[in-house]
Amino acid sequence: MAEAQPSATGTAARRAELRERLLAAGRAAIEAGGLHSLKARDLAAAVGCAVGAIYTVFADLDDMILGIGAGTLAQLERALEPQQAPQQAREEPVEELSRLARGYLDFARAHERLWRALFEHRLGGRAVPAWFLEDQNRLFTLIEAPLARLLPHEPAAARARLARTLFSAVHGVVSLGLEEKLAPTPAETLDAELDRLVRAVSAGLGAQSPGSCAGASSS
Repeated sequence: MAEAQPSATGTAARRAELRERLLAAGRAAIEAGGLHSLKARDLAAAVGCAVGAIYTVFADLDDMILGIGAGTLAQLERALEPQQAPQQAREEPVEELSRLARGYLDFARAHERLWRALFEHRLGGRAVPAWFLEDQNRLFTLIEAPLARLLPHEPAAARARLARTLFSAVHGVVSLGLEEKLAPTPAETLDAELDRLVRAVSAGLGAQSPGSCAGASSS
């Protein structure tokens, strides 16, 4: 009697399971030692597969790192999403922007090596895949939402650019503050200065838009 051949469905399921185990092992490696600690041979040993098996589920290590990064972005998105129930009143725009900035800093502190890996990874001239850019863009929409209420007359494309500019400013403060490259920065000082920055920028933007929520609430 001929030996039964594995079904295509079974093979796909095994590959999917191997992919998830490798992503988990890769994530653990980055958490333990940073992005530079990610090695194919170590990952294969961690999950009990041959090194070559890695490349049956990932095109290369860059592909795996993008998969790990996608998981980090999803975790960050969950951390930044509003906590109130849908029927509750939305936060004031300035308060929401401040909450997003604090949440970003808290996430960077709690998952610093995974967070840094998002920015340290380079694809060596390859274009970033569209699916990964979509994951990034969902985070920017969290910033665009309060900006739309703060600047209701601003064109959508301009608000999208502004969201990325504001993110860049917050990211710079968080990154330099955690590294303490400019000066020793106690946690409470970094928290306060980040909040001060976001509120100052928000107040300036609101002052430029008299018909905005900020302008209405300050009268």
